[in-house]
Amino acid sequence: MTTMTIQVPEALEKEHEETTRFIAAKLYEAGKLTLGQAAEMCHMKKWDFAEILIKYDVHYLDESAAEDLEMFRNARIG
Repeated sequence: MTTMTIQVPEALEKEHEETTRFIAAKLYEAGKLTLGQAAEMCHMKKWDFAEILIKYDVHYLDESAAEDLEMFRNARIG
């Protein structure tokens, strides 16, 4: 992992951890990071970071996995 410095408004100075989590979640959502990389960026375990994704309304599963789950649910019901 490398270090990157970005300039942010002073209002975010006390929100370092929250800002990092937000950026990691959005990079994961954009497909730029894997779940493991995003979790590592936040110094978290994967399953803990998955909870962060929920907070930012980022889907943990991609669309194809969600479709597979829906088909499985329908098969169990019918």
